[in-house]
Amino acid sequence: MTRYARMLRTLLLPAACTFAAAEPARALDVERAVRIDDSASVAGRQLMLNGAGVARRLVFRVYAIGLYLIDRKDTAAEVLATKGPRRITIAVLRDISGADFQRAVADHVHRLALQHDRDVVQAQMVGLVRAISRQPEGLREGDTLTLDWVPGTGTVVQLNGRALVAPMPGQAFYNALLSIWLGDDPAEPSLKPKLLGRRWS
Repeated sequence: MTRYARMLRTLLLPAACTFAAAEPARALDVERAVRIDDSASVAGRQLMLNGAGVARRLVFRVYAIGLYLIDRKDTAAEVLATKGPRRITIAVLRDISGADFQRAVADHVHRLALQHDRDVVQAQMVGLVRAISRQPEGLREGDTLTLDWVPGTGTVVQLNGRALVAPMPGQAFYNALLSIWLGDDPAEPSLKPKLLGRRWS
């Protein structure tokens, strides 16, 4: 495993995850005043929380993440095949500098590009990483990053409700993003079942 891959796994390592139950997901309270809403509106459609969890690095909380879909799905294949709008919400719980983010995802970006539409996906992923790394203070505690798939538009990325990059066309890119958590070799395997709404055992 390369240094970048090890850094990514450390960044995304959840020492503990609060699960979304198998029944229809409710709002998830993640520790101290961190809340993942039970629904979200994307492209005029109401999406429901499919699953959520909180990631830690050592003893520190790093972020809470939620996956929103029109209908509940319990396998990665079903999520990736979904045609309607989708959302990933990431609530940042600890400061992450732009440089740290760029170093952490560099190796994973390359691997994901190889698995999807290589040239296009790699260029889009690099563009997203650079946009985040250019933030003067990186990602700060309290920030919210949303990654939406909007049919007919593409991947819409917002930081605290503000567009971070221009919409990125092509569903391959959004599926590459989802594969960070839901792929065959996810950055942190423990988060995959949480986003798929399975109980933690």
